[in-house]
Amino acid sequence: MALLELKEISKEYSGKKVLDTVSLKIHSGDMKVVMGPSGCGKTTLLRCLLRLEEPDYGDIYFHRRNIYDKEFTILEFRKKVGCVFQNYALYRHLNVMDNITLALCKVFGMPGQLAREKALHELQKLDMVSHSAKYPSQLSGGQQQRVALARTMVTDPELIIFDEPTSALDPLMTREVGMLIKQLHDNGVTILCVTHDIRLARLLSDNVTFLNHGKIRAEGAFTDLALREMDPDIHCFFSEAQR
Repeated sequence: MALLELKEISKEYSGKKVLDTVSLKIHSGDMKVVMGPSGCGKTTLLRCLLRLEEPDYGDIYFHRRNIYDKEFTILEFRKKVGCVFQNYALYRHLNVMDNITLALCKVFGMPGQLAREKALHELQKLDMVSHSAKYPSQLSGGQQQRVALARTMVTDPELIIFDEPTSALDPLMTREVGMLIKQLHDNGVTILCVTHDIRLARLLSDNVTFLNHGKIRAEGAFTDLALREMDPDIHCFFSEAQR
């Protein structure tokens, strides 16, 4: 049984089809990588998946329940599905500790002391305890990303979604972030990573899904896709990205 299933998701903006009958399954324990060039529909796919937008057509199921049904409780869904956004989405007026504990206290109803203990536990894993009193503006991009990851991990989600986690990172940091994501997966967390970074895709998974022009164009082993010359879009993407 799939943990998360997308069935023929379609979305248009001003008559332009951004997603075209996209279907995808994610099973518990998967490391799913969806990759493609800028403008291929990745962000819209995530917005529909997180119920920030509603698709024009198609359904999304979480534990076999349609997330767009009126009876579906979106709060319960967001308790179980975490997302590390591309821009990290940290609250600029809150320090690191308060950014991480806010959802635990407000959404999960956890006492403040217990929330802080959980937050420190996650910060320790990421070597960020010494930064717990700092504000986002006092942190580097890589440090902000670790805070965003700690904020997601602290809620013990069933699925973590990464939206272009290496878009602003150099090759060394890309590998470091990739190893962190792999470690999460090794610890039993189901992962969906959306990226245009072939270095990250290669590091994370032997099997990837390629999205372009709003459609899934191919699925399979990373090396097979990289050598696929019969599809000009796929060949062009890998050729340009590896220069």
